[in-house]
Amino acid sequence: MATVSTARNEQPYIDGQWESGDGIIEVADLAEDGLFGRITATSPLQAEAALDAAENAQAAMAASTIPERVAWLEAIATGLRDRKDELADVIVREAGKPISSARGEVESAAERFERAIEEARGLDGEFRPGTTAGHEGWEAITKPEPRGTVLCITPYNYPLSTTALQVAPALAAGNSVVLKPASKTPVSAAILTDVIASTDVPAGGFNFVPGHASTIGDVLAGSNAVDAIAMTGSSGAGEHVARQSGIVNLHMELGGNAPAVVFPDADLDETAAACAKGGLKYAGQRCSAVSRVLVHESIHDDLVERIESEMDAYPTGDLFDEETALGPLISDDQADWVEELVTDATDRGAEIVRGGGRDGQFVEPTLLGRVPESARLVTEEQFGPVIPVTTFADEDHAIEIANGTDLALDGCVFTTEYDRALRVAERIDAGAVRINGAPSHGLGDIPFGGNKKSGIGREGIGTSIEGFIRYKSIVL
Repeated sequence: MATVSTARNEQPYIDGQWESGDGIIEVADLAEDGLFGRITATSPLQAEAALDAAENAQAAMAASTIPERVAWLEAIATGLRDRKDELADVIVREAGKPISSARGEVESAAERFERAIEEARGLDGEFRPGTTAGHEGWEAITKPEPRGTVLCITPYNYPLSTTALQVAPALAAGNSVVLKPASKTPVSAAILTDVIASTDVPAGGFNFVPGHASTIGDVLAGSNAVDAIAMTGSSGAGEHVARQSGIVNLHMELGGNAPAVVFPDADLDETAAACAKGGLKYAGQRCSAVSRVLVHESIHDDLVERIESEMDAYPTGDLFDEETALGPLISDDQADWVEELVTDATDRGAEIVRGGGRDGQFVEPTLLGRVPESARLVTEEQFGPVIPVTTFADEDHAIEIANGTDLALDGCVFTTEYDRALRVAERIDAGAVRINGAPSHGLGDIPFGGNKKSGIGREGIGTSIEGFIRYKSIVL
């Protein structure tokens, strides 16, 4: 059981001040049921005030030196670690994440701010001589400068570490930030805000606006004060934000439906372990989750049997128990959605090998065999602890199934044949494909992002910083 448990009552943070208000966001306690906190919801007028504050702070943020930004980032990383127990407790309760994973998320967030330090120190310009006719003798310098104000829209599934992935690069590049967290998980972002408020980031340089998207989403995304938008969320929400935004730089990591393509020569023990972990970690509520296993028809039964055996390593239970690996889904609505997709698959002939049950927000870890290609699980994002296994006849057939969806974030291929591994990896339509392992975005040292409706641009600490700056050429 938790050692840190307090009722939360957080507020918006605008222009260096904590703000009161009449609106309320109720945050459920997914570890012990009941209510975890009542968060003051940002009003449309307060959202506009936050945008004004960010815009007014742009000059001070742009004038900050690299050593000053490094000091901010160092202080934030230290502050997160100082409050690690509190943050882990919060993530367990608001996101329903097992305690061991919650601790790892806090450390990951701190490391992302530290990684941004390394990248910030590489923000330098260059000297360029004129090299074309008529420009002989010209000399110029190009220098990076911040875009201005970055709107960060963060998800519920990694409420601290994904927030760090957006906020750290934005601050490292010298931008003002307006942070809009998921309304289901705003508390960890509020603590991050408290940590940032204790640093020397100029007033207005960082603003925290918890609130319902239906109330303030369009106010934020449609503002002319915003110069870049970093968003992680569903494809539908991303499309809406893109329609509302003007001429801004968009960084969007949206929905995923990652296929694991398994050939007969693969190491099936390692493949089964990777598929189980890729499908069940955080109850499948990850855009990079292995959402469907595409296996050669000759080894379907063998692989399914091995995956089922691996599922024993993901016990459910008290979220504060160190052995617990799986918890509830974020809401009843999400559980309804996963249940709907499983029912659709079984109605079409899929076999329930394991699980299939539901108790409120908790969906049993579920393994489905011989899932037909027509099942919605094969083409739609589930965000749940379900591993559907579908067969293919040959390589071309596997690629046809893998690419037969409008989502293309991640994928993976399992084979010991080197040429085939590279060939299939290149043919899978996805922003990233891993060979002989489940997809993982890590801290963000390798760029990642989606094709099709899975996003715009690429993320990562250094990659995001590049997206949050522009270059000015000064001809001498």
